[in-house]
Amino acid sequence: MKTSSNTDRTAETRSSIVYVVDDDLSLRDALSSLFRSVGVQVEVYGSAAEFLQKKHPDIPSCLVLDIRLPGVSGLEFQAQLAKSGVRMPVIFMTGHGDIPMSVRAMKAGAVDFLTKPFRDQDMLDAVFSALETDRKQLESDHSIADLSAHYESLTAREKEVMAYVTKGLMNKQIAGELGLSEITVKIHRGHVMRKMAVKSLADLVRAAEKLGLSSVGA
Repeated sequence: MKTSSNTDRTAETRSSIVYVVDDDLSLRDALSSLFRSVGVQVEVYGSAAEFLQKKHPDIPSCLVLDIRLPGVSGLEFQAQLAKSGVRMPVIFMTGHGDIPMSVRAMKAGAVDFLTKPFRDQDMLDAVFSALETDRKQLESDHSIADLSAHYESLTAREKEVMAYVTKGLMNKQIAGELGLSEITVKIHRGHVMRKMAVKSLADLVRAAEKLGLSSVGA
């Protein structure tokens, strides 16, 4: 990947942040300068405890983590984050890496594993990839949260109608299932489309799938 492509990404990374956790001050300073040089926000910490003391914004981010830290190891810290529900891509750094350690890190969800000394470009490539992964995940999370809010705004009857509609039943069939008039079903269906903020049946079906609504009345 050429450096010019990193420059093209600058606008995308202004609302992202990279966290560096390493007890080596010189490496923290070097990585901070590297990330800032391509327009990436960065915060550096000397230990896992320092990182945990601060609240972090809900924006695309990744964690560049030394595998050998004072106190808990990087691998132990990764496990702690997962257990506490803190979700962000992790890139491990180590000067003492071996295959079992790398496998364990990747199985636990690490997106990359770089052995010191690494090339600046390798680190940048890993970070840009991690930020893009997290950006997509956050967009998906926010989309589902919005859909859930829309769905909860439906009345119990509207949820029933939505369930039948997304299963492909026609208004007349739904009316028969629910003991309603066809015009009443049409009214409920219109309310569902408006409240779910969708414009087509296909959009409504996709929304139901994202919410995991697989059964009538779910």
